[in-house]
This record gives sequence, C-alpha cells and structure tokens, in this order.
Amino acid sequence: MELNEAGDPIQRRYARWLAWGTRVGLAFLVLAFLAYLFGIAPHVPIDRLPALWDLSAPQVLRETGVRPGWHWATIYRIDMLVLATIALLSSISIACVAAVLPMFAKRGDRVFVAICILQIAVLVLAASGLLSSGH
Repeated sequence: MELNEAGDPIQRRYARWLAWGTRVGLAFLVLAFLAYLFGIAPHVPIDRLPALWDLSAPQVLRETGVRPGWHWATIYRIDMLVLATIALLSSISIACVAAVLPMFAKRGDRVFVAICILQIAVLVLAASGLLSSGH
C-alpha cells in the first residue's frame, strides 16, 4: 500500500509510522504464533489449551500459574511472546502520536501539542494497570 504524497505532512508521518508499526507487529505476531504452534518452549502446552477454554479468566490464571496484570511479561516463554506482540500492536498509536508531536510543536500548535501529550499520558496510564481494580 503506497501512501499518497499529497496532503498534510503530519498525516503522512502518522500514516507512515502506523503502516510500518503494523507490519512489524504483525510479522512478529505470525513468527511468535508459528513458534508456539511448533511447541518451542511454551508456558502452556498447546495440547492443554482445550481444557482451559471453558474456564473463567481467574481460573485460567490459577491453572497456568500466571498472576493477573503484567506478570505475563516476566515469563520468558514463546506463548508469552505472542502476548507481547499483541501489546506491541496495541501500543502503535502511542508511537504514532509521539512521532507527530514535534511537528505540531514546530508549527506552534500548542493545543495539538497538549492534546498529544494528554493522549499519550492517558494511553500509558491505561496500559500500566494502575487504574485496574480487583487485583
């Protein structure tokens, strides 16, 4: 997919970052999933998954020995790499907004700079898990 060179440079930069971030994230996701399918060092063996499908999320966490929240990121197994690539894909918008923020600053668009900073802060805070309850 080619980006149209006409239009606002800010939109083009955002689109370029989004396109490349998505491609890289999807490539990592496919590679990690294939490694998991071939059984390369999983935390939860693939043949055990059907037994977990009917369980609630807290039961799955208990059965697999994973604590809630970001604890999965400390388990260095291939199935957790799949989760990491999903987290990467979901955070691409943060990188895109950060990439265009200096362009807004250079233009002197203080309102857009403030909006970008607030958007990044809200997304990072939401991803951090600090606002979650019941853990």
